[in-house]
Amino acid sequence: MEYALIEKQGHVAIITINYPQKMNIVSTAVLTDLNAAFDEVDKDRDVYCVVLKGAGERAFIGGADIKEMSGFGFYEARDYSIFGSMVLNKIHEFRVPVIAAINGYCLGGGLEVAIACDMRVCADNAKFSQPEVSLGIMTGTGGSQRLQLLIGEGKAKELLLCGNMIKSDEAFRIGLVNKVVPAESLMDEAMAMANMVAKNAPIAVQTMKKAMNVAAETDYKTGNEHVNLSFGSLFTTQDAHDALAAFVNKEKLDHFNNR
Repeated sequence: MEYALIEKQGHVAIITINYPQKMNIVSTAVLTDLNAAFDEVDKDRDVYCVVLKGAGERAFIGGADIKEMSGFGFYEARDYSIFGSMVLNKIHEFRVPVIAAINGYCLGGGLEVAIACDMRVCADNAKFSQPEVSLGIMTGTGGSQRLQLLIGEGKAKELLLCGNMIKSDEAFRIGLVNKVVPAESLMDEAMAMANMVAKNAPIAVQTMKKAMNVAAETDYKTGNEHVNLSFGSLFTTQDAHDALAAFVNKEKLDHFNNR
């Protein structure tokens, strides 16, 4: 894979979008490699959390490949939207939590990638925008839906319809990112968050993520029925029984066995 690199630190996989000479812009080729990278990581059941970042210092993702898009007609644009949506849905629904480590520019398709992740840590130099309408187009890979769920209808419409750019402090204020840190500390902070996730019971974390996604995307009754079944299923795991027994016995559980 040319445009996506994978490394592993403990139980955390780091996927790097590797197109720094073009600010990691999202093209069909980049999406293809990103899709393959998540498929590869999914095979490793020893991975309990993923950190997604962009290569270089200028951008997480500087937007979509406008040169590629400029040649699209209806069918090409539709097919790109379908494929891109599939890749971002894979990130959104990935079996373990995905944390975006955002430096520099996070624009257009890049912001759509970021909000497909479960949590976002950004550098204090990060800038965010959905400028699609200024180019006569719109978000095409789930951004309009996810942005409303994340920051509310009013603020989402402001970003999507005005196309204005906001800085890291405003992104934090409206709930677009979880944490703002100095640029030089970005990966340390993202890894610290990832390791906090990874130290917990992996099956419980994965089950909780799924339940939250179902709750966000369905009605309360359906979401709660899913919770009832999921809650019960966790009591069939060794990890739950080990942790509960340790708590009752006032002992500290050293690790989970992921079963």
